[in-house]
Amino acid sequence: MTRSLHGCPAPAKLNLFLHVTGRRPDGYHLLQSVFQLIGRADTLDFDLRTDGAIRRVNEVPGVPEEQDLIVRALRLLADEHARRHGAPPPGIEVAVAKRLPLGGGLGGGSSDAATALMVANYLWRSGLTRHDLMALGLPLGADVPFFLFGHTAFAEGVGETLVAVDVPDPWYVVIEPGVQVPTGPIFTAPDLTRNTKPITITDFSKHLRDRKTLQQFGKNDLQPVACRLYPPVAEAVRWLANFGDARMTGSGACVFCAFSSEAAADAVLVQAQGLWRAWKAPALARHPMLTLLQGAQVVE
Repeated sequence: MTRSLHGCPAPAKLNLFLHVTGRRPDGYHLLQSVFQLIGRADTLDFDLRTDGAIRRVNEVPGVPEEQDLIVRALRLLADEHARRHGAPPPGIEVAVAKRLPLGGGLGGGSSDAATALMVANYLWRSGLTRHDLMALGLPLGADVPFFLFGHTAFAEGVGETLVAVDVPDPWYVVIEPGVQVPTGPIFTAPDLTRNTKPITITDFSKHLRDRKTLQQFGKNDLQPVACRLYPPVAEAVRWLANFGDARMTGSGACVFCAFSSEAAADAVLVQAQGLWRAWKAPALARHPMLTLLQGAQVVE
């Protein structure tokens, strides 16, 4: 049995648009979005233990171990493993090198949890398929199934209904405005628009031929609320809009803009120096862990 797997990426995502189309009776918002993986990631190291414990072995500022989605995800998988196999799996410990900001709208915590589920399923030989893992991860957060899905996706429902789409592959400049934006105040704000007209994949696909029109498609319904509550987000949008169609991802705080080449992204980063914490990343068509675990149960 493989005892460890190190250097496992947990990539960020961007919401190319994010529409709130309604609200369910249970309070959850109905969304439409396109999730785009990008080439900037947290990195996780996994080692099996002999004592059955599930541990995160390093400190992550602002995230107690017991509240970490990684630990919660691994415990869910351990319970499912025990149900299927009649015995608990070996213990496992995880070290996390955080690169993605908390409260940034990049899905860092959800991505970490998804990578943990993929890797532990492999190391423990739990035998869950990718769709099994998606169902297991949904209670942890609506973004978790997307990272397990592992492809650029048109998303509906609360984010769990996913259809793979192929989109152009630009470079992105992302600004971290320096604030954490919790989802609660955004989704409960009285001025949040909750009645955007639903679209179809066909509506979106009409804009796929050109990077510029793709970036201009739709909007982020959460952005006006986040900009009102967190002025640095509004400032980042205004500044980056000098170079293209700037948009917030998720419920914030990060702001992004697409560029046709790495050189064009670099030119913007030069101007951001001293003003913003900013970086570049390419679009990813496929989750890198699906390639690393090719042939394992997780990619079925």
